[in-house]
Amino acid sequence: MSEDCIFCKIIRGDFGTEFVYETENTVVFNDINPKAPVHMLVCPKKHYPSLNEVVDKELLGELLQTVQKVTKKIGLKSYRTQINTGKEAGQEVFHLHVHILGQK
Repeated sequence: MSEDCIFCKIIRGDFGTEFVYETENTVVFNDINPKAPVHMLVCPKKHYPSLNEVVDKELLGELLQTVQKVTKKIGLKSYRTQINTGKEAGQEVFHLHVHILGQK
């Protein structure tokens, strides 16, 4: 984990953020600036600045499986996923995360 990464701090429990879902390697929590009625973030517990740094195929698969599991858990059948990679693509927090956006 990175000492100054806001998502690493959330994952460590520094802010008492409630996780919507958690696995051994991932956490899911609500975005504090939602762009849709449902806006959650799926993050690996291990720090990766962006998608470009991940070589672990199993982790990448687990991130998407976590999307499937959490959306099923909350009853979200239709949704959009988004991964911003790099500042020019809109990435604001440099810890890999998958956005889940939908209507409830």
